[in-house]
Amino acid sequence: MVAAVVTHLEMRARARPAPIPPAPLQLVRWKAPKIDTYRALFRRVGEPWLWFSRLVMSDESLAAIIHDPMVEIYAVADPRGIEVGLLELDFRAMPDCELAFFGLVPQLNGKGHGKWLMAQAKALAWRKGVERFWVHTCTLDSPAALGFYMKAGFVPTRREIETFADPRLAGILPRDCAPHVPLLDQSANA
Repeated sequence: MVAAVVTHLEMRARARPAPIPPAPLQLVRWKAPKIDTYRALFRRVGEPWLWFSRLVMSDESLAAIIHDPMVEIYAVADPRGIEVGLLELDFRAMPDCELAFFGLVPQLNGKGHGKWLMAQAKALAWRKGVERFWVHTCTLDSPAALGFYMKAGFVPTRREIETFADPRLAGILPRDCAPHVPLLDQSANA
């Protein structure tokens, strides 16, 4: 089992829009993406942090989410058109908007591109008359994630503990991903 401390954060009012910082990246809207294409990007961005929820869903359950017109999915593309990030906004519980997934491939972390992506996310979320923009992060995420969200204007509202079976032991994710989370494999010690 793996345990994580989950922090829920929210914004209740749109801050004065700031200019979107320059970046060599572009945001590409994916309307009704193919399941395999979506999962490949989800895996590329989330594997270092043990993202697996969308990998274990049935195709039908996943399609019901990512093909819903109230869910907006954007790929972040580099200058060559290679997908290097994911932004997913969920408007299904209006007037709330959930920042469902937000991330870049590890090679882009720490280079300021997250600020660009967050500026994009806020502009897209608040344009629909949202009253609450929220996100959650956990201790399995980048150690900088919680501070990043708070600096972006999100305010922590509550914490909880989540536990789940380690997806590496089930073969959902590679055994060597997320090295910051110890792999406790009793069968390997037998």
